[in-house]
Amino acid sequence: MADSAQLSLHSKKCARLLSESEIRFAGIVDKDGKLIAGGFKEGLVPHEGDETRLHSFLEFVSKASIRKEYDESLGPINYLAARRDKAVLVSFPFPITQILLLISAEPSANIENLAKKVVEIFTDVN
Repeated sequence: MADSAQLSLHSKKCARLLSESEIRFAGIVDKDGKLIAGGFKEGLVPHEGDETRLHSFLEFVSKASIRKEYDESLGPINYLAARRDKAVLVSFPFPITQILLLISAEPSANIENLAKKVVEIFTDVN
């Protein structure tokens, strides 16, 4: 598990993501599937079953993210995205630390723009 300084930094970065209008959930999950930083946007009323669906998506993404069979020929996974009727779900694996950033956004969200915003926030040292 990451140390408290790293968790504090992850919490701040998730908060920055949650300030984006289209993002509903931004959380860091450890290799055991436990939410260690972030969560739902404050004041947001989650869709019925949001937490259950996010957990199910997390399980799928965790398994897909650790698969390495195409890394040599295609390169590692940068992110995985799923567009649903009620939400866009995007996950970003951090293979070295074995954590995962999971984002749920409004269905109108542009996945590429979300990915750029995540890279911008998570490569910023502050």
